[in-house]
Amino acid sequence: MSEIPDDLFYTVEHEYVARTGDPAVVRIGITDYAQGELGDVVFVNLPKPGDRLDVHQAFGTIEAVKAVSELYSPVAGEVTEVNGTLESDPAAVNRDPYGAGWMISLRMDDASALGSLLTPGAYRTHIGE
Repeated sequence: MSEIPDDLFYTVEHEYVARTGDPAVVRIGITDYAQGELGDVVFVNLPKPGDRLDVHQAFGTIEAVKAVSELYSPVAGEVTEVNGTLESDPAAVNRDPYGAGWMISLRMDDASALGSLLTPGAYRTHIGE
């Protein structure tokens, strides 16, 4: 069984959205299920702070030993921070996807967009757990 925290929002593409101390800023990464399916992550290509993203826009790629996958933005907004640790330690995504393995922080254009994402229960159903 995958770890699926109850305080996050999810996408069908296996990204998660975590609230931060600022109600307009969220932290985005891939789920425990996604990292498990990918296998050992060896490289992550992320955008730069200041880049603007639309909903469902590819914002980077994640490369594992057995696959390369695109990363999609769950909400529209401006990238405020990128997890630079992943440059030297991409495997943090495998070890701690919801903590040290986060990817970007985004200042949302519209916080109500979170309502269109999957709840933890809906995500569990989506992945069959």
